[in-house]
Amino acid sequence: MIALLSLALAAASANGTSASPTCWIRGDRADLDVRISRLDSVITTLGGDTLVVCYSRPRMLGRPIMGRVVPFAEPWRLGANEATTLTVSAPVLFGDIRLGAGTYSLYAVPDQREWRVVVNRAARRWGIPLDDTVRAQDIGAATAPVEEVTPPVEEFRIQFVRDGSDAVDLVIEWDRTRVRVPIRPAPA
Repeated sequence: MIALLSLALAAASANGTSASPTCWIRGDRADLDVRISRLDSVITTLGGDTLVVCYSRPRMLGRPIMGRVVPFAEPWRLGANEATTLTVSAPVLFGDIRLGAGTYSLYAVPDQREWRVVVNRAARRWGIPLDDTVRAQDIGAATAPVEEVTPPVEEFRIQFVRDGSDAVDLVIEWDRTRVRVPIRPAPA
């Protein structure tokens, strides 16, 4: 059974919009309680429009992460379970990639010095495999340099961080690694 986990969006109601983005999950909603990697979401506004990321949060659990659990130079699903998704309510630039309003999946191709964060049209899917069928729906990739994080981040996390302008950074952190992808309103 396919279930939807609805998100209550204060920003959406403040804007007077009635439709709220949802995080798609595969299976029964009751099964969320037994998953090892918990489902999470982050929400922000950008120029009055809403951005939502839905993802699952694996933990280090004493394992070597970068280059091992997260292989270098290979596609990685950017979390666990369902594909990580980005929903935008208006056109934005994700790095230099123009996205129309809608929901997209994200995955990464990590390396030691920089990551490619790929935007894909197939949003309602399990996070793996990232095979040719999935990759055929790629829209583009944003390149982000790797920053070192201390102390290590035990539980994978994605967050939005304001950069002081009309943009936000999508910040991805796990282990001792952080990458940032700028998101800004798309010019008309």
